[in-house]
Amino acid sequence: MPMATAPHWDSVALLVIDLQNDFLDGGALEAPGADEVLKPVDRLLTAFRLRGRPIVHAVRLYEPGSRDVDLPRRTAVANGAQLVAPGTSGSQIPAELLPHPTDLEAERLLSGLAQYLEPREIVLYKPRWSAFFGTSLQVALRQWGVDTVVVAGTHLAASPQATLVDASERDLRTVLVVDAVSGTSPERLGDLEDIGVRLLSVDEVEAALSGSSGTS
Repeated sequence: MPMATAPHWDSVALLVIDLQNDFLDGGALEAPGADEVLKPVDRLLTAFRLRGRPIVHAVRLYEPGSRDVDLPRRTAVANGAQLVAPGTSGSQIPAELLPHPTDLEAERLLSGLAQYLEPREIVLYKPRWSAFFGTSLQVALRQWGVDTVVVAGTHLAASPQATLVDASERDLRTVLVVDAVSGTSPERLGDLEDIGVRLLSVDEVEAALSGSSGTS
């Protein structure tokens, strides 16, 4: 793969996509395999925190009765369905993925502002699939001097894939952590490789961050 797409590990950020309670087993928007990526994502978060690299948790918040929702769920939410609804337990990020116990500040997030968990770890509300659509993500990445994004979360065919495509269109170097995202398939992974996305494991990302891997 060309060097132009090789990750720069000294200017990298981690994007965790849609890992909220409603997407886990038994949740209102259960995504198959989401529970299985919690431990791998926790390992990534630990590695990025240890090295002081930026982290962004991109979340969904559907206000019951609203029509400002992606099309597949718009009718249900407009009719009052409780799907990652602000203030509910289903909208929260699983506690094990947070640096300390924290509830989402729904009003702040819905207004477009970031919620800071740590100086370089934030939560952003995204109104559609991509973490770049209608958010301040690109501004935050530029302020942090980031040119490489590592993506994990759920469900690959939806928000992670849309985020990776939008990142590529912004000339960012992209990595998908294949054992830290749900909903993978050989076809989906092959399509992402075709647009320059590097496919790595948690082990490989940890090694690269520590400077002991040749993947950079």
